[in-house]
Order: sequence, then C-alpha cells, then structure tokens
Amino acid sequence: MDCKEFYGGIKFENVSDLDLRQTLDCGQSFRWNENPDGSFSGVAFGKSVRAAIEEKTLLIYNASPKDCKIWSDYFDLELEYGKIREQISKIHPVLSEAAKYAPGIRILRQEPYEALCTFIISQNNNIKRIKGIVHRLCEGFGDRLSDGEFAFPSAERMAGLTADDLAPLRAGFRNRYLIDAAQKVAGGEVQLEKCRTADYEEARRELMKITGVGVKVADCTLLFGLHRIEAFPVDVWMKRAMDKLFPKMEPEDFGEYAGIAQQYIFHYSRMHPELFD
Repeated sequence: MDCKEFYGGIKFENVSDLDLRQTLDCGQSFRWNENPDGSFSGVAFGKSVRAAIEEKTLLIYNASPKDCKIWSDYFDLELEYGKIREQISKIHPVLSEAAKYAPGIRILRQEPYEALCTFIISQNNNIKRIKGIVHRLCEGFGDRLSDGEFAFPSAERMAGLTADDLAPLRAGFRNRYLIDAAQKVAGGEVQLEKCRTADYEEARRELMKITGVGVKVADCTLLFGLHRIEAFPVDVWMKRAMDKLFPKMEPEDFGEYAGIAQQYIFHYSRMHPELFD
C-alpha cells in the first residue's frame, strides 16, 4: 500500500474495506476515541495520532513517513478483505448478512503485550469500563508523550509493580493477573513472539501459562495482538450468537479466516439484540 506524506502527517490512498468506527469501536482495541468530526484519536506503539478517512484516503495526522509500515500493518491494509468477505460469505447465509452489515471491519495488528493486558482487563467487563481502566493504567505507568497522551507501559515496567500498586485502576481481581502477565513476559517464561508462528494449540498453551488467562483471552490475544486470523474467540455474545444463529457449527467450521468471520458475527450480534429475544 503506497504511503505519501502530506502537510500534517501521512496518507494511504485507494483504501477499501476500512470503516474507522466499525474497526476501532467494535471491541478489539480500547485506546481510540471518536472526535466530533468523525475522526479518531488514539495511541498505538507509543505514537499518538488522529486517523480520518476522506473518500478512499486514510489520513494519519501527526504521523511521520518513517512510520508508514507501522500504520499500514496496524490497519492491515495489505490484506484483501473484499475477497475474504466474498469467500467466507459462502459458509452460511447469516455470516453473509453479517459481513454485508459491517464490511469496513479490519483486524488491527496491535502490540502483542498491550493486547494481552487489555483482554485480561476485558474479562467480565464492558467496553466503557475497559477503556477507563486502560486509560488509568497508561496514565499511571506509561511514558508521557509529547502531546500529553501516554504510551502503554512495558512488561518490564509493570513487572516491578505489585497488585496493590494497580489498585487505583479499579480493575479488581484482574490486577494480580496483569502483574503475573508482566512478570512472565518480562522474564521470558511466556514468549509472545513465539506464539506468532507456533502451532495454534501450542501458542494458546503458552499464553495460558499466565494466571487468569483462559481460552477466550488467549484467543483474543492471538487474533488481535499476533494476527492469528484463524483464532475465533468465544465470549458471552459469541456463545449466544453461535447457539442461536449457527447451531451445530464449531469455530473450526469457519476456516482459515475464522477470526475475520468472528468479528463480523460479533459486531452484527451486538447491533441486533432483537435476534436473541
């Protein structure tokens, strides 16, 4: 994907199948907020930017040309979602409908440790609360950026903390899970990059060495932090959707792009609660 500099940042032209609201507000990332003009401000990889789409051009304000690959990767611009959507729509008519409903969803390629921590925080939580906890974690322990925002704290920084240190986050039982994750990642007991290429079950077991990380959090980390797009996380919403809309189907039935299918189904189900009355 070609990247060009413009006054104020960088831009990617001829971008298709990307809707910022559908992608950034669908529960896969918790560091973006929508502005009154429809653009989104957020922080990723220690960089604070504002993203907007004008026709088919993705504008990343405050970004440097040397970061073109970071943002191309982050928004997964090289993957042809239109072709994937066409392929997976053949699996089931409800999936076809879900894909048509939100064709602008892309799977973000987030920093793996951040994804791990945010989905530990997500357990038994709603998006508004998750965002608040993540904001307080970054503000309390992350590096301050030039515009006053804060980077996500590193595993090494968090490994030196205690669960009591995290009390101001108001994350409850999740505090000790976060500390255990930080210590095991910083100490090398859990190797996140190994999970990028390892056998899927092996990668899942690696993440589940962390206290409080079960199958769902492991699958979310693999999908949203390590771009294992065969991952199919199942939370309360997805269990209801599978039971009601896809009876007798299993995650593996959705094929190599199961994670993309999962996001279409997840968003469609959340936006259509009447399906479950």
